[in-house]
Amino acid sequence: MKILVSGSHGLVGKALSKSLTKDGHELINLVRRDRVYGKPEIEWHPNKGVLDPDQIEGFDAVVHLAGESIASGRWTDEKKLRIRESRVQGTTLLSQTLARLSRPPTRFISASAIGYYGSRGDEVLTEESGAGSDFLAAVCTEWEKATEPAAEKGISTSTTRFGIILDKEGGALEKMLTPFRLGLGGKVGDGKQWMSWIALEDVISALNFLLESDSISGPINIVAPNPVTNAEFTETLGKVLSRPTFLSVPAFAARLAFGEMADGLLLSSAKVEPKKLKEEGFSFGFPNLEAALEAVLKD
Repeated sequence: MKILVSGSHGLVGKALSKSLTKDGHELINLVRRDRVYGKPEIEWHPNKGVLDPDQIEGFDAVVHLAGESIASGRWTDEKKLRIRESRVQGTTLLSQTLARLSRPPTRFISASAIGYYGSRGDEVLTEESGAGSDFLAAVCTEWEKATEPAAEKGISTSTTRFGIILDKEGGALEKMLTPFRLGLGGKVGDGKQWMSWIALEDVISALNFLLESDSISGPINIVAPNPVTNAEFTETLGKVLSRPTFLSVPAFAARLAFGEMADGLLLSSAKVEPKKLKEEGFSFGFPNLEAALEAVLKD
Protein backbone atom coordinates (compact mmCIF):
# COMPACT_ATOMS: atom_id res chain seq x y z
CA MET A 1 0.00 0.00 0.00
CA LYS A 2 0.96 3.63 -0.47
CA ILE A 3 0.53 5.21 2.97
CA LEU A 4 0.75 8.82 4.18
CA VAL A 5 1.77 9.25 7.84
CA SER A 6 1.81 12.40 9.97
CA GLY A 7 3.59 12.52 13.32
CA SER A 8 6.23 10.08 12.09
CA HIS A 9 8.82 11.36 14.59
CA GLY A 10 6.69 10.63 17.66
CA LEU A 11 6.76 7.44 19.73
CA VAL A 12 4.03 5.68 17.76
CA GLY A 13 4.90 7.26 14.42
CA LYS A 14 8.52 6.11 14.47
CA ALA A 15 7.60 2.54 15.37
CA LEU A 16 4.77 2.41 12.83
CA SER A 17 6.96 3.81 10.06
CA LYS A 18 9.60 1.17 10.76
CA SER A 19 6.97 -1.58 10.69
CA LEU A 20 5.30 -0.39 7.48
CA THR A 21 8.62 -0.02 5.68
CA LYS A 22 9.73 -3.48 6.81
CA ASP A 23 6.48 -4.94 5.44
CA GLY A 24 7.17 -3.41 2.02
CA HIS A 25 4.66 -0.56 2.03
CA GLU A 26 5.46 2.73 0.30
CA LEU A 27 5.61 5.30 3.10
CA ILE A 28 5.44 9.09 2.72
CA ASN A 29 5.77 11.40 5.75
CA LEU A 30 3.64 14.51 6.21
CA VAL A 31 5.94 17.04 7.92
CA ARG A 32 5.37 20.46 9.51
CA ARG A 33 8.67 21.94 8.34
CA ASP A 34 10.49 22.53 5.07
CA ARG A 35 10.75 19.14 3.38
CA VAL A 36 14.21 17.62 3.00
CA TYR A 37 15.11 17.16 -0.66
CA GLY A 38 15.36 13.51 -1.62
CA LYS A 39 13.33 12.24 1.33
CA PRO A 40 9.80 10.82 0.94
CA GLU A 41 8.07 13.82 2.52
CA ILE A 42 5.17 16.18 1.90
CA GLU A 43 5.20 19.57 3.62
CA TRP A 44 2.15 21.05 5.33
CA HIS A 45 1.43 23.86 7.76
CA PRO A 46 -1.84 23.20 9.64
CA ASN A 47 -1.61 26.40 11.68
CA LYS A 48 -1.74 28.33 8.39
CA GLY A 49 -4.21 26.03 6.66
CA VAL A 50 -1.61 25.00 4.09
CA LEU A 51 -1.80 21.55 2.48
CA ASP A 52 -1.51 20.99 -1.27
CA PRO A 53 -4.29 18.55 -2.26
CA ASP A 54 -2.49 17.54 -5.44
CA GLN A 55 0.34 16.06 -3.39
CA ILE A 56 -1.91 13.73 -1.41
CA GLU A 57 -3.92 12.30 -4.30
CA GLY A 58 -3.77 8.56 -4.81
CA PHE A 59 -2.79 7.25 -1.39
CA ASP A 60 -4.33 3.97 -0.25
CA ALA A 61 -4.36 4.99 3.41
CA VAL A 62 -3.61 7.97 5.65
CA VAL A 63 -2.52 7.64 9.30
CA HIS A 64 -2.65 10.92 11.23
CA LEU A 65 -0.70 10.90 14.51
CA ALA A 66 0.59 14.47 14.87
CA GLY A 67 -0.13 16.52 18.00
CA GLU A 68 1.50 18.51 20.81
CA SER A 69 2.67 16.35 23.74
CA ILE A 70 0.28 16.46 26.71
CA ALA A 71 2.87 15.22 29.21
CA SER A 72 5.69 17.74 28.75
CA GLY A 73 5.38 20.82 30.93
CA ARG A 74 2.57 22.27 33.05
CA TRP A 75 -0.79 22.95 31.43
CA THR A 76 -0.59 26.71 31.20
CA ASP A 77 -3.23 28.45 29.10
CA GLU A 78 -0.69 28.66 26.27
CA LYS A 79 0.17 24.96 26.54
CA LYS A 80 -3.51 23.97 26.55
CA LEU A 81 -4.09 26.07 23.44
CA ARG A 82 -1.21 24.28 21.67
CA ILE A 83 -2.56 20.88 22.75
CA ARG A 84 -5.97 21.69 21.32
CA GLU A 85 -4.96 23.52 18.15
CA SER A 86 -2.26 21.05 17.14
CA ARG A 87 -4.90 18.32 17.13
CA VAL A 88 -8.05 20.04 15.94
CA GLN A 89 -6.54 22.34 13.29
CA GLY A 90 -4.40 19.62 11.74
CA THR A 91 -7.14 17.00 11.70
CA THR A 92 -9.68 19.46 10.29
CA LEU A 93 -7.35 20.52 7.47
CA LEU A 94 -6.37 16.97 6.60
CA SER A 95 -9.91 15.60 6.77
CA GLN A 96 -11.39 18.41 4.67
CA THR A 97 -8.61 18.07 2.10
CA LEU A 98 -9.08 14.30 1.83
CA ALA A 99 -12.81 14.84 1.31
CA ARG A 100 -12.13 17.04 -1.73
CA LEU A 101 -9.80 14.64 -3.53
CA SER A 102 -10.75 12.98 -6.80
CA ARG A 103 -8.77 9.90 -5.71
CA PRO A 104 -9.17 9.78 -1.92
CA PRO A 105 -7.73 7.00 0.24
CA THR A 106 -9.91 4.06 1.20
CA ARG A 107 -8.69 4.25 4.82
CA PHE A 108 -8.17 7.18 7.22
CA ILE A 109 -6.90 6.48 10.74
CA SER A 110 -6.69 9.50 13.05
CA ALA A 111 -5.30 9.46 16.58
CA SER A 112 -7.36 10.21 19.66
CA ALA A 113 -6.97 9.16 23.29
CA ILE A 114 -8.84 7.55 26.17
CA GLY A 115 -8.81 11.04 27.66
CA TYR A 116 -12.09 11.26 25.72
CA TYR A 117 -13.82 9.51 28.63
CA GLY A 118 -12.53 11.75 31.41
CA SER A 119 -12.12 10.39 34.95
CA ARG A 120 -14.84 7.80 35.58
CA GLY A 121 -13.84 5.82 38.68
CA ASP A 122 -14.58 2.09 38.36
CA GLU A 123 -16.96 2.41 35.39
CA VAL A 124 -16.08 0.05 32.53
CA LEU A 125 -15.71 2.16 29.40
CA THR A 126 -16.27 0.93 25.84
CA GLU A 127 -16.41 2.76 22.55
CA GLU A 128 -20.12 3.38 23.18
CA SER A 129 -19.48 5.25 26.44
CA GLY A 130 -20.05 9.00 26.40
CA ALA A 131 -17.44 11.73 26.64
CA GLY A 132 -16.19 13.16 29.91
CA SER A 133 -16.35 16.82 30.89
CA ASP A 134 -12.74 17.83 31.60
CA PHE A 135 -10.16 19.55 29.38
CA LEU A 136 -8.81 16.42 27.67
CA ALA A 137 -12.31 15.07 27.06
CA ALA A 138 -13.28 18.33 25.35
CA VAL A 139 -10.13 18.25 23.21
CA CYS A 140 -10.68 14.62 22.19
CA THR A 141 -14.32 15.31 21.32
CA GLU A 142 -13.33 18.14 18.97
CA TRP A 143 -10.40 16.12 17.65
CA GLU A 144 -12.63 13.20 16.66
CA LYS A 145 -15.35 15.44 15.26
CA ALA A 146 -12.75 16.97 12.94
CA THR A 147 -12.55 13.65 11.03
CA GLU A 148 -16.21 13.87 9.93
CA PRO A 149 -15.61 15.42 6.47
CA ALA A 150 -13.54 12.39 5.46
CA ALA A 151 -16.10 9.94 6.84
CA GLU A 152 -18.95 11.78 5.09
CA LYS A 153 -17.00 11.49 1.83
CA GLY A 154 -17.21 7.70 2.22
CA ILE A 155 -13.64 7.16 3.40
CA SER A 156 -13.46 4.40 6.03
CA THR A 157 -12.48 6.49 9.06
CA SER A 158 -11.34 5.38 12.51
CA THR A 159 -10.29 7.37 15.56
CA THR A 160 -7.85 5.41 17.69
CA ARG A 161 -8.29 6.14 21.38
CA PHE A 162 -4.82 5.34 22.67
CA GLY A 163 -4.29 4.34 26.27
CA ILE A 164 -1.02 4.64 28.22
CA ILE A 165 1.56 3.35 25.75
CA LEU A 166 4.41 1.38 27.32
CA ASP A 167 7.90 1.71 25.87
CA LYS A 168 11.24 2.43 27.53
CA GLU A 169 12.23 4.91 24.81
CA GLY A 170 9.36 7.34 25.33
CA GLY A 171 5.96 8.09 26.80
CA ALA A 172 4.87 7.77 30.43
CA LEU A 173 6.95 4.69 31.24
CA GLU A 174 10.23 6.33 30.25
CA LYS A 175 9.53 9.15 32.73
CA MET A 176 8.82 6.63 35.51
CA LEU A 177 11.96 4.54 35.08
CA THR A 178 14.55 6.76 36.75
CA PRO A 179 12.71 7.25 40.08
CA PHE A 180 11.63 3.60 40.15
CA ARG A 181 15.17 2.37 39.46
CA LEU A 182 16.40 4.57 42.31
CA GLY A 183 13.85 2.97 44.64
CA LEU A 184 11.80 6.18 44.75
CA GLY A 185 8.76 4.92 42.86
CA GLY A 186 5.33 4.71 44.40
CA LYS A 187 1.62 5.08 43.87
CA VAL A 188 0.04 8.45 43.15
CA GLY A 189 -2.82 9.53 45.40
CA ASP A 190 -4.70 6.59 46.86
CA GLY A 191 -3.60 4.38 43.95
CA LYS A 192 -7.16 3.31 43.18
CA GLN A 193 -7.35 5.11 39.83
CA TRP A 194 -7.46 2.79 36.81
CA MET A 195 -4.67 2.81 34.24
CA SER A 196 -5.57 1.49 30.79
CA TRP A 197 -2.20 0.61 29.29
CA ILE A 198 -0.90 -1.10 26.14
CA ALA A 199 2.55 -2.21 24.97
CA LEU A 200 3.89 -0.24 22.00
CA GLU A 201 4.30 -3.48 20.06
CA ASP A 202 0.57 -4.15 20.39
CA VAL A 203 -0.21 -0.57 19.33
CA ILE A 204 1.67 -1.15 16.08
CA SER A 205 0.02 -4.54 15.57
CA ALA A 206 -3.40 -2.94 16.11
CA LEU A 207 -2.70 -0.15 13.61
CA ASN A 208 -1.54 -2.67 11.02
CA PHE A 209 -4.68 -4.71 11.75
CA LEU A 210 -6.85 -1.64 11.17
CA LEU A 211 -5.05 -0.73 7.95
CA GLU A 212 -5.97 -4.15 6.60
CA SER A 213 -9.56 -4.01 7.93
CA ASP A 214 -11.38 -1.04 6.44
CA SER A 215 -14.72 -2.41 7.65
CA ILE A 216 -13.84 -1.29 11.20
CA SER A 217 -14.75 2.37 11.55
CA GLY A 218 -15.51 4.94 14.21
CA PRO A 219 -13.77 5.15 17.60
CA ILE A 220 -11.55 2.23 18.59
CA ASN A 221 -10.01 1.75 22.03
CA ILE A 222 -6.32 0.91 21.69
CA VAL A 223 -5.70 -0.57 25.14
CA ALA A 224 -4.79 -3.98 26.55
CA PRO A 225 -7.71 -6.12 27.79
CA ASN A 226 -6.54 -6.08 31.43
CA PRO A 227 -6.32 -2.58 32.95
CA VAL A 228 -4.81 -2.20 36.41
CA THR A 229 -5.05 0.30 39.24
CA ASN A 230 -2.21 2.73 39.82
CA ALA A 231 -1.25 0.76 42.94
CA GLU A 232 -1.12 -2.48 40.93
CA PHE A 233 0.92 -0.82 38.19
CA THR A 234 3.35 0.54 40.79
CA GLU A 235 3.76 -2.85 42.48
CA THR A 236 4.25 -4.66 39.15
CA LEU A 237 6.81 -2.19 37.82
CA GLY A 238 8.74 -2.41 41.10
CA LYS A 239 8.67 -6.21 40.88
CA VAL A 240 9.97 -6.25 37.29
CA LEU A 241 12.75 -3.80 38.20
CA SER A 242 13.45 -5.55 41.54
CA ARG A 243 13.02 -2.28 43.40
CA PRO A 244 10.93 -1.31 46.45
CA THR A 245 7.82 0.83 45.96
CA PHE A 246 7.06 1.93 49.51
CA LEU A 247 6.90 5.64 48.77
CA SER A 248 3.80 7.42 47.53
CA VAL A 249 2.90 10.82 46.12
CA PRO A 250 -0.12 12.38 47.87
CA ALA A 251 -2.72 13.86 45.56
CA PHE A 252 -2.13 17.38 46.90
CA ALA A 253 1.61 17.08 46.19
CA ALA A 254 0.92 15.93 42.63
CA ARG A 255 -1.36 18.93 42.13
CA LEU A 256 1.25 21.30 43.55
CA ALA A 257 3.93 19.89 41.28
CA PHE A 258 1.94 19.47 38.07
CA GLY A 259 -1.13 21.68 38.39
CA GLU A 260 -4.15 20.75 36.27
CA MET A 261 -2.12 18.06 34.51
CA ALA A 262 -2.14 16.03 37.74
CA ASP A 263 -5.92 15.63 37.63
CA GLY A 264 -5.95 15.15 33.85
CA LEU A 265 -3.27 12.46 33.73
CA LEU A 266 -1.90 11.21 37.06
CA LEU A 267 -5.07 11.03 39.16
CA SER A 268 -7.59 10.36 36.40
CA SER A 269 -9.29 6.95 36.43
CA ALA A 270 -10.31 5.28 33.16
CA LYS A 271 -11.08 1.55 33.08
CA VAL A 272 -11.24 1.08 29.33
CA GLU A 273 -12.15 -2.09 27.43
CA PRO A 274 -10.93 -2.76 23.85
CA LYS A 275 -14.37 -4.01 22.87
CA LYS A 276 -14.14 -3.50 19.10
CA LEU A 277 -10.68 -5.03 18.77
CA LYS A 278 -11.79 -8.10 20.71
CA GLU A 279 -14.97 -8.44 18.66
CA GLU A 280 -12.93 -8.28 15.45
CA GLY A 281 -10.61 -11.04 16.65
CA PHE A 282 -7.47 -8.99 17.24
CA SER A 283 -4.84 -10.96 19.14
CA PHE A 284 -2.89 -9.10 21.82
CA GLY A 285 0.75 -10.08 22.17
CA PHE A 286 0.84 -8.71 25.72
CA PRO A 287 -2.57 -8.88 27.42
CA ASN A 288 -1.06 -8.85 30.94
CA LEU A 289 1.01 -6.08 32.49
CA GLU A 290 3.87 -8.03 34.06
CA ALA A 291 4.76 -9.84 30.83
CA ALA A 292 4.43 -6.58 28.90
CA LEU A 293 6.80 -4.73 31.22
CA GLU A 294 9.31 -7.58 31.17
CA ALA A 295 9.32 -7.53 27.36
CA VAL A 296 9.51 -3.75 27.11
CA LEU A 297 12.32 -3.42 29.66
CA LYS A 298 14.53 -6.30 28.58
CA ASP A 299 18.01 -5.28 27.43
